[in-house]
Amino acid sequence: MINVAIMGFGVVGSGVAEVLTGNAGQIDRKAEESIRLKYILDVRDFPDSLFADKFVHDFAVIENDPDVDIVVETIGGVRAAKDFTERALKAGKSVVTSNKELVATHGYDLLRLAEEHGVSYLFEASVGGGIPIIRPLNQCLAANEIEEIVGILNGTTNYILTRMIRSGLSFEAALKEAQQNGYAEQDPTADIEGHDACRKICILSSLAFGQHVYPDQVPTEGITKVTLADVAYAESCGHKIKLLGRCIRREDGKLCVYVAPHLVDSENPLAGVEDVFNAITVKGNAVGDVMFYGRGAGKLPTASAVVADVVDAAKHRRGRKYLHWGPGSAELVVPPTELESAWYVRVQAGSDAVRAAFGEVTLLARPGAPEGENAFLTAPMTEGAVREKLTALGGSASLLRVL
Repeated sequence: MINVAIMGFGVVGSGVAEVLTGNAGQIDRKAEESIRLKYILDVRDFPDSLFADKFVHDFAVIENDPDVDIVVETIGGVRAAKDFTERALKAGKSVVTSNKELVATHGYDLLRLAEEHGVSYLFEASVGGGIPIIRPLNQCLAANEIEEIVGILNGTTNYILTRMIRSGLSFEAALKEAQQNGYAEQDPTADIEGHDACRKICILSSLAFGQHVYPDQVPTEGITKVTLADVAYAESCGHKIKLLGRCIRREDGKLCVYVAPHLVDSENPLAGVEDVFNAITVKGNAVGDVMFYGRGAGKLPTASAVVADVVDAAKHRRGRKYLHWGPGSAELVVPPTELESAWYVRVQAGSDAVRAAFGEVTLLARPGAPEGENAFLTAPMTEGAVREKLTALGGSASLLRVL
């Protein structure tokens, strides 16, 4: 029998407990062994819970119990989660987590610690929630040189942008609705400023390219500056605005990694991903483009991915499940400033001045545009070239890269 302990009984932790017990027969068949929930660690008491008899308040109970084989970390954050994870690994217990912040920041160290102690550290649920992406990237696409990863990695921001596009809600109104519907936290900073997507693209990049990419190496821009004017101009030229995390392997081996809102052509499958759904496109040199789509968050979808890792860890109890990447370096990641693409620009300037600065552009139109406002698409150029040309126009501008 495999005994499991869950750390943290929040949304995901409680979902894991439900899936482990509710689908026990199916899980046991897949694992070829019985898997049972033994402990739940939380600072709170849940006397009315179906699992009330399993709660403990001291991690040492789990750490020192030789019968606990797998620890599920759903605490979130870094401080306590890192301490308990390290202690569990050193005690010879495999750890499964949905904690994107912990993996993005300390994944290399924790994977190395797991290797040293002959156990597994697995984190399928840390990127796509219920969307399988870590395992396919590590196994199914292992024969490929990965060239690019790009995706909608945050359901909250995708919901907000969808409501702005479909219903004409302002950013502020769409955010409030997302909070009322439980899609956004009361403090939505990590989502709307792009930090959540940044952590996820760091994990994918580290796994795909074999060296740790740290969040502080990744330029990150959220969606707080996107307006209904930008949405309307994008729609006028057959595009939708999406927040994307992106990693491109350059010919010199360095990685261009960043998070930013983009204009995405309506013919691109990513443009059709709406509401709280996520989608990740991976380009391999042999397979071409493959896309992974589904709910990127939520209690049971995320729990589904966590429990799949529990099964994997159980099946590899006597032979460690292999996930690995090397240490990062300051030289590995380069900013996207030299990456050429077309750009969407909205500026207070006349069309003649725009053409004088940028040459041939595609001018855009929207109903109710104020006097003197112009929006346009540029020819492919670097960010530096765009900003240099904007200097000649004076004033501030809304600037988005076109995928």
